[in-house]
Amino acid sequence: MNVRATIEKSISAALTRLGVETPKVSLDLTGDLSHGDYATSAALAYAKEFNMAPRVLAEKLVEMMGEIAGVTSIDIAGPGFINFSVDPKIIWANLESGRSEPDMWGGNPSLIGKKIVVEYTDPNPFKEFHIGHLVTNSIGESLSRLVTFSGAEVRRANYQGDVGRHVARAIWGLMQAGGSAGDVKALGRAYAAGAAADIDDSPAKKEITDINKKVYDRSDTKINELYDEGRKASLDHFEELYALLGTKFDFYFFESETGPVGKQIVEMHIDDGIFKKSDGAVVYEGEKHGLHTRVFLNSEGLPTYEAKELGLSKLKHEKYAYDTSIIITANEVNEYFKVLLAAMGEIFPELAAKTKHVSHGMMRLPEGKMSSRTGNVVTGESLLNDLVIAAKERAALSRADDIEQLARDVAVAAVKFQILKGGTGKDIIFDRERALALEGDSGPYLQYTHARTCAIIEKAVASNVVVSIDTTAAVSDLARLTARFQDIVLRAQEDLEPHLVATYLINLAAAFNSWYAQEQILDGTPAAAHKVAIVDIVRQTLKNGLWLLGIPAPKKM
Repeated sequence: MNVRATIEKSISAALTRLGVETPKVSLDLTGDLSHGDYATSAALAYAKEFNMAPRVLAEKLVEMMGEIAGVTSIDIAGPGFINFSVDPKIIWANLESGRSEPDMWGGNPSLIGKKIVVEYTDPNPFKEFHIGHLVTNSIGESLSRLVTFSGAEVRRANYQGDVGRHVARAIWGLMQAGGSAGDVKALGRAYAAGAAADIDDSPAKKEITDINKKVYDRSDTKINELYDEGRKASLDHFEELYALLGTKFDFYFFESETGPVGKQIVEMHIDDGIFKKSDGAVVYEGEKHGLHTRVFLNSEGLPTYEAKELGLSKLKHEKYAYDTSIIITANEVNEYFKVLLAAMGEIFPELAAKTKHVSHGMMRLPEGKMSSRTGNVVTGESLLNDLVIAAKERAALSRADDIEQLARDVAVAAVKFQILKGGTGKDIIFDRERALALEGDSGPYLQYTHARTCAIIEKAVASNVVVSIDTTAAVSDLARLTARFQDIVLRAQEDLEPHLVATYLINLAAAFNSWYAQEQILDGTPAAAHKVAIVDIVRQTLKNGLWLLGIPAPKKM
């Protein structure tokens, strides 16, 4: 039984009877379990419309709603909030359903039939995988799983800049130093050297410009060899990192493909006035939308990032006719993306309407932001490697069968949870010790709690405990909190905010560990079956929740 939907219908019906034509009902989980399970602020929202005090309107709404199936009590709190307590039998039935269909526990059908493409990570060949790519990968992978868990057909896409000035800088650096294009570390050093040399009025600047043109037109054999080898080495190395992070992409798009398409699109819309020529370049005047002007074709006739993005939108939809395209980028490009969407809205209005841009904050270490342009960069790979080394020391003391794998799992949990626990738009200060801690708000703490539940289940099986939920038992706060998982997942998917799942899991783990400290679970009494069942559904909730965050859930730690 969907109690939430039943409550919403009752509130809506009461407001309709009072004269509201199209009621907008807000029903939220209570912040405090002592106040019930759900709460609505409908009385506060509509009090002014009815010219009455919110609490008076709340009393009238409660009277008009009467009894609601699945609700044991309705109370008015504060200035007019209405709180609803769900029947314990329904809560137990919900949890038992989760145990019977564990892999789908927490899922919902809200996006069934929808096709969604999620574009994220987007590291550029010839440059290192920096910590910013860890951020977009963590958010993008979690969002992909959230919409999958809501029934959508999902495709993961990775868009990479395999042409552009950064490539020319790296090739210039290789040509100067004589390094191997097949060595990704040499590529990183070459790019840093090229970036440092690429300054106004320097001989290197003109040389890099010439290389850039030759990369596009494939007119130089030596440059082609360096390009092909370097591109392959970069992409192969990225695949190793994707595997560690738990991501497998369905589609790869490259600027070498989108650039020519984007250039053609821009050129086709000069005569109709969407784009204009300006000082040898072609621009889009965003001022008509309250934005700013951006260049789409530069003075050399080459497509900029903006034009390439237009080409990408066309190619992406041709590849996969999506209902929604979710694109994750750093918030540094927010203003640029607004201009892009405005131009797309004039050329491909149906695609612009289907595009959702999710921007995230920057990941910083205690020393501050690290820049890839100057080469002064802490790479995502080096950060992960450092975490694996640190985690391996602790993993050696664990019950795990594979210490190396556990260390990798803990490292991924450490970095991903630190990224996902805040809102997507917030900057992240990465604290290594806090990230690796087995207590507090950390990924390893959630993994440890999950492993604890697995150990209890293992002992219960060895003791031949027949696990079952007692639907006549009083509902503990732990059980009620566990039953909220489906609501949390739905809200996180609707808001595209993984941090809602992260925060919920921390609260659940804390509630479980507190309950575990007070309860003797395998006590040899008939009650053990019920208590083990509670452990089992908490275990499954932690496992599925960690999966939604893209974090492994080891059984032993």
